Amino acid sequence: MTIPIACDLSPDAVRAGRAGLLPGLAERADRRDETQDGYLLTFQASSDVLRAIAATVDAERQCCRWLRFVLTVEPDGGAITLALSGPQGAREFLSALFGV
Repeated sequence: MTIPIACDLSPDAVRAGRAGLLPGLAERADRRDETQDGYLLTFQASSDVLRAIAATVDAERQCCRWLRFVLTVEPDGGAITLALSGPQGAREFLSALFGV
């Protein structure tokens, strides 16, 4: 079974929660790199950022069930990265969501 690339939130709900969802998280990223099937967001290491990422992933995994999240926390205070990926069309969906 293929999960469709769609968000279960209404456009009004997305706008209302923008700061707490992926668009707001992407705005906090130091880098935003396209990958073959999504994006790689890179952040400075901080507990605040890590908490924001965890809260965002928890919210987004419930409405965008097709999206894969891979969180990497580098050793010794290194960067935090969040890879977002999914089936064909995921990168385009995320680009539109990020306003790219």
